[in-house]
Amino acid sequence: MSKRKRVQPQQLHAAPSPAGLVLDAQLHLLDRQILDVDGVPVTTVDDIELSGPEPNEEIPEGTAPPQITALLTGPVLGTRIFGGRPPSSRLIRIPWTVVAGVDTVVTLGVRADSMDASWVERWLRNHVIARIPGGSHEP
Repeated sequence: MSKRKRVQPQQLHAAPSPAGLVLDAQLHLLDRQILDVDGVPVTTVDDIELSGPEPNEEIPEGTAPPQITALLTGPVLGTRIFGGRPPSSRLIRIPWTVVAGVDTVVTLGVRADSMDASWVERWLRNHVIARIPGGSHEP
């Protein structure tokens, strides 16, 4: 029987740290509640918009990785149930530049009233929740 030689592992170097924040879109962003600067609910993240090459376009060597340009929200409940995708013209874009933080919720650096994305929350608050006994006052 021949003895096996033990191969010495080569010295491994740590991977270089990224220049910015690295996010797993599915884990850190999708379906997260979005709050404004005052903690008021705005909407939820339904999709993200990335910079970079178009679909089915060849990516040249050394191209910078895609970056998030906007969070997308809109009428996606029907498409989640029945499949498909809503037209991009129906989605509301929240620019990534107004995002102040990503944690268990996505926090914006602006007020909800200044955005089109908060109309669903405002409508539900005014027409549904306010009609529930005790729903019109703060807790």
